Amino acid sequence: MTTADLAPRRLAPEIAAFPLAIGCWAIGGPTVNGGSPIGWGAIEDDRALEGLRTAVELGANFFDTADVFGHGHSERLLGRLLTEVDRESVFIASKAGWVRGSAPHPYAGPRLRHQFEQSMENLGLEYLDVYFLHTLDFGKDDVHLHTVINQMQALRENGYIKAIGMRGPHPLASDCHDAADIRSSRFAKIFRLLRPDVLWTRFNPLSPPPDVEGEDLFSFTARHGVSLLLTEPLAQGLLTGKYDPGRPPVFGAGDHRRHKRWFTNPALNLISDGLRPLRERFGPSGRDLTRVALRYSLQQADHTAVVVGFSEPAQIKQNVDCLGEPLTAEELAFVENVYGNLRRNLQRAGDSYLVEVPA
Repeated sequence: MTTADLAPRRLAPEIAAFPLAIGCWAIGGPTVNGGSPIGWGAIEDDRALEGLRTAVELGANFFDTADVFGHGHSERLLGRLLTEVDRESVFIASKAGWVRGSAPHPYAGPRLRHQFEQSMENLGLEYLDVYFLHTLDFGKDDVHLHTVINQMQALRENGYIKAIGMRGPHPLASDCHDAADIRSSRFAKIFRLLRPDVLWTRFNPLSPPPDVEGEDLFSFTARHGVSLLLTEPLAQGLLTGKYDPGRPPVFGAGDHRRHKRWFTNPALNLISDGLRPLRERFGPSGRDLTRVALRYSLQQADHTAVVVGFSEPAQIKQNVDCLGEPLTAEELAFVENVYGNLRRNLQRAGDSYLVEVPA
């Protein structure tokens, strides 16, 4: 935590965050939304709270949650932490756009404002540092888009949020059959209308972010003065070597991973084989592989923060303690080559990592 590149990074005019942010999806526990599992495994609330406290003790100050994470349970757990710390010492982000409730659409009419008020009650806060649009699905023909833009800008103008956040150009399930250039153009249009301060996108070697109108996302955001949150840097643990191909994990109801082929024997074998060069060069332990994956994301750009989740306090401690010194330029090139080969092998296997989940 003492290296210069781990100094606070400016994500918005009033937000200077430790670059390793804490994701609170997993501590929401098992969740079903719209008939689909979108949560994680069961977790004890006291252990989750201990993990949040550990994060604060180790210097983390940015926490990312969402209304749909446990349908408010993640927010309420984070709210318990917030009763113990100075509010001005931490930055809190939440999201809306997945929970429909009794409305015809998650963004219909006053739904966004109502969900914002519920999130504030869950968290026990009077304002949020960043409020994200969790999806870019605004209904048929984007019928709810302009209503949502007006509501988000009003929240910022009235001081209820410090920064507007927006999902990056990752395709929604309803967009999967659209051409990539059409998705890119649609994202750029919404971006220019909303004028967000922060974007978030899934980023790891298995699912790098797409371009925006031919420009890579890091360059695009830097050029527009917008910061970027990179989520799932460990690919939900797959890049840490924690899963044994000979004993594929079994996930319970409400855990989104139970329907992902990545956690089956064939994919786990491909991933284990693909990580071998990293084990040979940087070390064989899960801590070694975790350091490489986190460093790979942290060193992509200075206007980013990396969001890593947890289900146990020990994971928080390892993720922070393992970072050490930055990878050299030569090491980064080696890592990128290894990850690129792994990505291509998985793509040739016919699967896709771009499965829509509320990260």
